[in-house]
Amino acid sequence: MNYQPTIVISGTENGDRVDSRTLEERIQQAVSKDHRTIEVRACGQHGIGGRLWKAGKEPVNIHITGASGQRVGSMGFSNTCIEVMGPASDDVGWLNAGAHIVVHGNATNGVGNAMAQGKIYIAGNIGGRGMTMTKHNPRFDPPELWVLGGVGDSFAEFMAGGIAVICGYEAQNLDNILGHRPCVGMVGGKIFFRGSYNGYSERDVSLLSPDNDDWQWLTSNMGGFLDIIGRPNLLSELVSDRSQWRLLIARDLYEKQKKLKIDIHGFRREVWNKELGEGGLIGDISTIGRSPVPVITTGELRRYIPVWENHKYQPLCQYNCPMGIPVQKRWELIRKGKIDEAVNLALEYTPLPATVCGYLCAQPCMEHCTRGRENLEPLDVAPLGKASLEAKAPEPAPSTGKRIAIIGGGPAGLSVAWQLWLKGHEPEVYEMSERLGGKIADVIPCSKIPDEIIEHELKRIRGKIRHVHMKHPLGKDEFLKLKNKHDFLVIATGAQKPITIPVPGHERTILALDFFRRSKANQIKVGKRVVIIGAGNVGCDVAAEAARLGALDITLIDIQEPASFGKERQSAEAAGARILWPRFTKAITDEGVELTDGETLPADTVIMPIGDQPDLSFLPDDVETERGFIVVDEQFQTSDPRIFAIGDTVKLGLLTEAIGAGRKAAATIDSLLTGEKETSAQLPQVDQTRVKLAYYDPRVLAFDDVSHCAEQCASCGVCRDCSLCETICPQSAISRNELEGEDYEYVSDSNRCIGCGFCEGACPCGIWRLVENEPSENAQ
Repeated sequence: MNYQPTIVISGTENGDRVDSRTLEERIQQAVSKDHRTIEVRACGQHGIGGRLWKAGKEPVNIHITGASGQRVGSMGFSNTCIEVMGPASDDVGWLNAGAHIVVHGNATNGVGNAMAQGKIYIAGNIGGRGMTMTKHNPRFDPPELWVLGGVGDSFAEFMAGGIAVICGYEAQNLDNILGHRPCVGMVGGKIFFRGSYNGYSERDVSLLSPDNDDWQWLTSNMGGFLDIIGRPNLLSELVSDRSQWRLLIARDLYEKQKKLKIDIHGFRREVWNKELGEGGLIGDISTIGRSPVPVITTGELRRYIPVWENHKYQPLCQYNCPMGIPVQKRWELIRKGKIDEAVNLALEYTPLPATVCGYLCAQPCMEHCTRGRENLEPLDVAPLGKASLEAKAPEPAPSTGKRIAIIGGGPAGLSVAWQLWLKGHEPEVYEMSERLGGKIADVIPCSKIPDEIIEHELKRIRGKIRHVHMKHPLGKDEFLKLKNKHDFLVIATGAQKPITIPVPGHERTILALDFFRRSKANQIKVGKRVVIIGAGNVGCDVAAEAARLGALDITLIDIQEPASFGKERQSAEAAGARILWPRFTKAITDEGVELTDGETLPADTVIMPIGDQPDLSFLPDDVETERGFIVVDEQFQTSDPRIFAIGDTVKLGLLTEAIGAGRKAAATIDSLLTGEKETSAQLPQVDQTRVKLAYYDPRVLAFDDVSHCAEQCASCGVCRDCSLCETICPQSAISRNELEGEDYEYVSDSNRCIGCGFCEGACPCGIWRLVENEPSENAQ
């Protein structure tokens, strides 16, 4: 585009000052007429250079001479560069949204106040409250403030992000370049500074020396700053001695708690009275008493009482895990430095923790993570699952001599066998294949999980549980013999009979199980165009595998809104697959899939993953079935009390659901064998609204490692022992009691507690609950 030449806009007209609004309108009009270099001869007008949205993304250069007013570059856009050829008034870069602002002189108060993007370069000193309430959206570069000299009082007050560099060169106060009370309430960002200082808010920030990365950033950007303000000769002086520079970084919540732990009485003595008492802010103008109301009810006269409900509810991650793995407990162990215990814990719930949690699980725990309520990134359990590959199996209970036959060596069968082994019984797995694992070992593509991971975990299982390789399909007579030889029998044969749609040409399709088996053995070619009838999670797996095999045009169709979700759906979409619904198949032809609406979807290969059914031909007539599946009760017990059934023989479901069913069936069998009542009733899930997510940084979009995940866990319904309730209680009514081992509890003294609810309101984990008091009949 051909831009117009430089235009001069004057702040005076016929000897009179032009008001700020009129001047801004003239600047906006010049921009709309394609002027991209504008000289403004200011006469105290405010807001020059801000909000130049009419230029779109095209760069605009504003050159300000004369006396600029307040808020130069306020709400400035990222396409704007503003240069002030002298000093500037208050609030330079106020609410800056991306503008680059240069001031060739001093600037007064409020520089960079609440800015979120952009850079501000000051060739002199600035006044008070610079860099206050700044922000940083992690999708963009952090805002920057560079000051050649020093800063005034209350610098970086409530700073929430960004970077400030204070060079201390010819500062207005060489003895204290940071001013009085810097960094009060600072919660984010960092400040590089050089020179003498008289303190900072130690509660809010840490003082460090720049590390190699910080020093590299500072030195690589210093030259550009000095060039822009016309002082390149100072580069050597400012960066020759690294020891002259210090760095202030905001503390996180837990650092602050460790740094300053003060009870309410200490707060009143050290903060409240000093600020509001004699000699404080209003001590010289008011003598009104500032003591608490003298009469506040306690004990039985309280309207509400606090109840500590630690471990009374389940966190949503565990509640929604079909295997029942205490996800939160594992994060807690990691926070305590017990990483090995956290890793090993998984083997108490599944024999395949790395295979499932690390690779194959749809991760309902992450889907239901409370952090998602406030759009925080859910904790990533996959790295912890993968670490479980080297988990150490727990010691089983003493042997009972009780034998249980498990028919089927897939995930469900291995799960129930593993749990029974842990309880001291003798499970025996009967499987037609020489290799255990079922569909996990036979059909799941290597693109989803490496074979060596599966083999490693199967080897661990084989070392604990007896595997009987059946030479021929099981019949009814053999089934009854197995039942009579064992105390209990568990059916876990899965669903191996593919379901097909009886439309003309269905014989041209490839069934999903056959497709995966042939793909795993490198015995199939799919061509460039693939149509998949059925868009559930299995269909999405087929799509991802077809893409790996070279398919370029992949379409999934379904008669209803697809039930696919999670990683499987994401993988299919990442492979470029289209998902169409509702679509009804009329016939399979040489050209592809003909739909009932007349459209034909061209295909080289048609795959049909619409589901499977169990083969129950071996089942005795007295075991009840319905619609091709075995009927069981809530404990997975069939109509024959000595026979249990789990997994896809009962209902088609997720891999994790089959493993969870095995664990539940094993618990019931164990209670029947030992006579001990099962006590594994599931606790209700915690109310998400009780958990306070305001304590967690919303800018965390990824986690460095499992320790980082553990720190970011909200610990829903389980106390993190932060003592915030004890600290914040205005009556010092809450105290911590040590119990046996590492256990503890927080209790409230009814003689002190006034039922104010501060504990409930502040508790990050939702442990405290305020309930209606019910005074006894003797209360006066």
